Amino acid sequence: MFDNADAILLARIQFAFTVSFHFLFPAFTIGLASFLAVLNGLWLWTKDHKYLDLFRYWVKIFALAFAMGVVSGIVMSYQFGTNWSVFSDKAGPVIGAPMAYEVLSAFFLEAGFLGIMLFGRDRVGPTLHMIACLAVAGGTAMSAFWILSVNSWMHTPAGFEIDAVTGQFLPTDFWQVIFNPSFPYRLMHTVTAAYLTTAFIVGGVAALHLLRHRHRRDKVSPATRTMFSMAMWMAAIFAPVQIVLGDFHGINTLEHQPAKVMAMEGHFESHEAGAPLYLFGIPNQEEQRLDYAIGIPKLSSLILKHDLNAPLAGLDTIPREDQPPVAIVFWSFRVMVALGFAMLAIGLWSSWARFRGTLFDSPMLHRAALAMAPSGLIAVLAGWITTEVGRQPFTVYGYLRTADSAAPLDAAAVGTSLIAFIIVYFAVFGAGTYYIMRLMNRAPASGEASLKDVTNSPTRTAGTTPAQQHPTRNPHPGE
Repeated sequence: MFDNADAILLARIQFAFTVSFHFLFPAFTIGLASFLAVLNGLWLWTKDHKYLDLFRYWVKIFALAFAMGVVSGIVMSYQFGTNWSVFSDKAGPVIGAPMAYEVLSAFFLEAGFLGIMLFGRDRVGPTLHMIACLAVAGGTAMSAFWILSVNSWMHTPAGFEIDAVTGQFLPTDFWQVIFNPSFPYRLMHTVTAAYLTTAFIVGGVAALHLLRHRHRRDKVSPATRTMFSMAMWMAAIFAPVQIVLGDFHGINTLEHQPAKVMAMEGHFESHEAGAPLYLFGIPNQEEQRLDYAIGIPKLSSLILKHDLNAPLAGLDTIPREDQPPVAIVFWSFRVMVALGFAMLAIGLWSSWARFRGTLFDSPMLHRAALAMAPSGLIAVLAGWITTEVGRQPFTVYGYLRTADSAAPLDAAAVGTSLIAFIIVYFAVFGAGTYYIMRLMNRAPASGEASLKDVTNSPTRTAGTTPAQQHPTRNPHPGE
């Protein structure tokens, strides 16, 4: 099957497949962990049971998504030593320490407090439980910090020298390695994307149940109304912030990775007196032109250099062997931008509905929010594709090519493991995702059961577990 296949291409597909699965879970749990911390804080502050119900509703979903994120991340990391051992050997002295710090600080922080967050509300007291919620939220953000620092260094390497004998990258300034030129922009852009991803999933789930209540003509629960309101606040606030951050990130990318921006914009030719913003076109990399182009004159120069007449170089200034795959970068960038402006539209629409007092009585808005529920996940994948494919043909931009980073493996070996990954991932993570969606399909209930309520009976290694007996249980312990 793989006799004529390219082993490096298969290795790239395998890494792209596994990291795409993995990326979806942290993109959701980073925001969800902070959402849970806010809900818990509001419950402790107000003693309003709708916040406790929402916390108990979403913490079950968080536990599943977090577990799948951890498992998919561990599996993905092994590819550094299998398919990409040359890259690991050469870049290991630089990226090894930040990746280790991610495990020793962020992951240990998350793992250490996760059990308290999930099961400790009535065991450790409200203060320590709140600290655990904040620690898990902080741990997810810290994990993003270290991983994005490593990823950013691969795009804008700094603080290193190359050993003349071994070809290894050796750190000379650890702070420059961590805070490399693109890192602050990538960190802010990615973390904000995670918050928006969570906001639109939460908003979509709330919209689903608002539509169902409207169809049945029964009363909407306070928890459902609250989570829709909170999600729309996040959309209204963070969608415009994300667009501004994206602009900053794009300007930084133009400075350090101009070929990527040229591919994003579809600029095969240089423009001396203002470059157009192409809304549509079919990149023809073989002929070095954009076919069927539809654009707005000089708008790209205005966006990238804030000057209508500013010159912009094109791919005609980049050697063919150093150009990224233009078609993929061009279209993934447009998917990301289109979804970003759609999120902005939902945020503005919800703000207008809130002003008019119809936030919970606008079925068109609810249908739009439901349709946009997966938009954050799609946008982060499109953004990741734009970023990583746009770095090609390098793993360490400008210094180490992808073709020189792969392990000396046969195509058959890589292809076989790729097929195995596809089968196992769709089976395992497909089942987990299906169960998460089943949980979301049920509206949050008044007196929502906590994780402790369904796990406080003995678990047996064989036979059956006796049914739980709750003689007159207060649905709100500690009340």
